[in-house]
Amino acid sequence: MMHENQNTEFKSSWREEYIRYISAFSNSEGGFLYLGVNDEGEVIGLDNAEKLLETLPNLINQKTGILPVVKIRDEGGKRYIVLTVHPSIVPISYHGHYYIRSGSVTTELQGPQLSEFLLKKHGVTWEEIEVDDFTEEELDLETIERFKILARDRLPYVKEEKSKMILQKLNLIKGDKYKRAAVLLFAKNPQKYFLQARIRIGKFLNEAEILTSDIVEGNLFRQVDLSLDILRTKYLLSPISYEGIYRREKLEYPYEALREAVLNAVIHRDYMITSNIQIRVYPDKLEIMNDGKLPGEITVEDLKNVHNSIPRNFLIADTFYKSGQIENWGRGTIRIIKECVDNGLPQPLFYVNKHLFTVRLLLNRTDKVTDKVTGKVTDKVTDSLSEKQKKIMSLLRENNRMTLSDLSEALGISRRKIVDHTNKLKEKGVLMRVGNNKSGYWQVIMSSE
Repeated sequence: MMHENQNTEFKSSWREEYIRYISAFSNSEGGFLYLGVNDEGEVIGLDNAEKLLETLPNLINQKTGILPVVKIRDEGGKRYIVLTVHPSIVPISYHGHYYIRSGSVTTELQGPQLSEFLLKKHGVTWEEIEVDDFTEEELDLETIERFKILARDRLPYVKEEKSKMILQKLNLIKGDKYKRAAVLLFAKNPQKYFLQARIRIGKFLNEAEILTSDIVEGNLFRQVDLSLDILRTKYLLSPISYEGIYRREKLEYPYEALREAVLNAVIHRDYMITSNIQIRVYPDKLEIMNDGKLPGEITVEDLKNVHNSIPRNFLIADTFYKSGQIENWGRGTIRIIKECVDNGLPQPLFYVNKHLFTVRLLLNRTDKVTDKVTGKVTDKVTDSLSEKQKKIMSLLRENNRMTLSDLSEALGISRRKIVDHTNKLKEKGVLMRVGNNKSGYWQVIMSSE
């Protein structure tokens, strides 16, 4: 007995709306539509098989522009029809709607899926389309000059080339028009054309409460640099350690892991989707999220090993590669894992949820960074604290939401003196204020005990 699958659909009779199955087969791998066969694959026959043999070819051709092969078959005296549909090199619609076949299910394409499907059918990708109104005056010459410096090893000729010639050799110009990839990579203000090409950074107390946020714009080279600078200076802690008499500050997440994750999001995101890249910083984890599912043949498990790289945005990926920003395609996730593990952090996690890809970096600590600081260093720093400062640290470890007025009342000293003490603690690198005065909290970086 036959069964429905990717290439087979059963219908007990004919209705014109079934042309959507023909559209789906044409837009996929082709297939067979059986008429006079029930859902179980049992032949029940048709009373009007001969009439359908005459009318269906013209009807389907009028509605879709294709001409399937229509044949009558007989099984035990029961006549049924088989329509053979071949895959089409052009998109096939029915009443303006486009369908594809996925397993035994016929699905209508909408939104970004439809856009991507139509582009692929026409042999182009989103980044290759020209931007009609973009002019050479809108190029960011500083970014191009920086690219020339970065790309000297991989493109020796680049140093002497003019800006437009460089972009032509990078295949970012077609005729006299700049491609979308060129605008994203080298424009002063690509958001004029693609508002979705931004990065949102947020500091979260938990999944529901956000403390502070930033929006990063500009071309993709500037976005990567600025995002990393903002994370380093505003959002992440740098616990203190000592090498002999020398003080060292080490970012709580490995810088190279952050850099690879941000580059991965910028290079591989789906720019047809109108949301932004998100970087979400929590007390115990950091997540970098971008729209764009993995290619069908690559799984999350594959990301933990050397794997083929199938970049969604080849031109963008190729330009970053030639700039030296990425080393080898297919190794970015491996480097993220290695950097975290080598620095004593848990192995990062990768998630795919519908069209959203997430990299999650994890910390070992629960609520403070003191586990990373040796007892010897703790003694060195806490010995320099006054008794009042040690009491402030102790109170804030118990309740990191205490206000300056709360501390003033608890210690019986003026609010101005509390401000002086907390400023000195911040200068020593043992206390940090996260968020604003109203909704923020204190981060105790080192024990005062």
